[in-house]
Amino acid sequence: MSDDQLPAADSSQRGFLHRVVLMDGIAAMFLLTLAALWFAADALLLIFACILFSILLCALTRIAQRRLGLSSRRAALALVLALLAALLGAGAWLMAPQLSDQASHLAQVVPTSLDQVREAIARYPRLRSLLNELPSTKEIGRQMAAMVPNAGLFFSGVLGALGNAVIILAVGIYFAIRPRLYINGIITLIPPSRRPRAREVLDEIGTTLSKWLVGKACSMLAAGVMTAVGLSLLGVPLALLLGIIAGLLDFIPYVGPLMAGVPAVLIAFSDSPAQALYVLLLFCGIQLVQGYLMEPLIDQRTVALPPALTITMQVTFGAVFGMAGVALATPMTAVLIVLVVMLYVQDVLGDDAKTPAQLRD
Repeated sequence: MSDDQLPAADSSQRGFLHRVVLMDGIAAMFLLTLAALWFAADALLLIFACILFSILLCALTRIAQRRLGLSSRRAALALVLALLAALLGAGAWLMAPQLSDQASHLAQVVPTSLDQVREAIARYPRLRSLLNELPSTKEIGRQMAAMVPNAGLFFSGVLGALGNAVIILAVGIYFAIRPRLYINGIITLIPPSRRPRAREVLDEIGTTLSKWLVGKACSMLAAGVMTAVGLSLLGVPLALLLGIIAGLLDFIPYVGPLMAGVPAVLIAFSDSPAQALYVLLLFCGIQLVQGYLMEPLIDQRTVALPPALTITMQVTFGAVFGMAGVALATPMTAVLIVLVVMLYVQDVLGDDAKTPAQLRD
């Protein structure tokens, strides 16, 4: 080998070693990231819930500024917080005694209704095999008592759920007061040449989540009101509590309405099978109204996510993170779609694809 070829060989060897070290470093960082996500999953879910709440506050603040003509963003945010506090306070003062009685009654009625369902099924020989699939009354009671402690996030237990709520409220408000401070902090971690694109991606994520949250808030309110009014007209007990449960569970698309319908049907079955059938038809009607009338109208002004992908992500996040993963699967799916579209489809593939929020503009 000549003297001129030696530097070229050394340079090629150094380039190969550099690529090997780079690939090993990327693999190590990927494994460390997976380990951090696994061991700190509850804390990360809690942080994501705080960010969601802050995005909702920012969206409501922009609406207040636009509708009321307020020039100060902090004044609009203070007004939004005051209105939310007044609504929650008035609702708690008016409905707390009734909800407390209904909640204690619900824990007693559902297991009793399940026993009645088991007895009714036992009368039909061809349906007796279903009895082995139904959980026992004691198991139902344990699952209802453990629903809040096993909800996930950071703390556990009933008091832990309160702690999670306080953290989400406090951190979400701090994020909403100065959102640009935290966004700029994240941007500084990006190489200078990529910072404008990173800011575009973060802004698009915020826009997508804010539109989805506003649309979901409207859907939850409509589901709760329709359920409470419908059950009241049918004469079903605990209509107010069941309506609130239906409204809250509507935050989880597709899965939430099914979860909300189960206790309502069981309670109605304690009165008569015909009443249970009417309640089942009521929930089907509500879903038809939401699916074919309300959601298309809401999606025209917000965002629409692919149903199959949403359900798949709910199953995946639920298996990994528990109930909190199911609840937060849809907004996390929206974030992932924005990242894939902007960072891979647009930047790498060069395709002029649109994000979920842009598709609805």
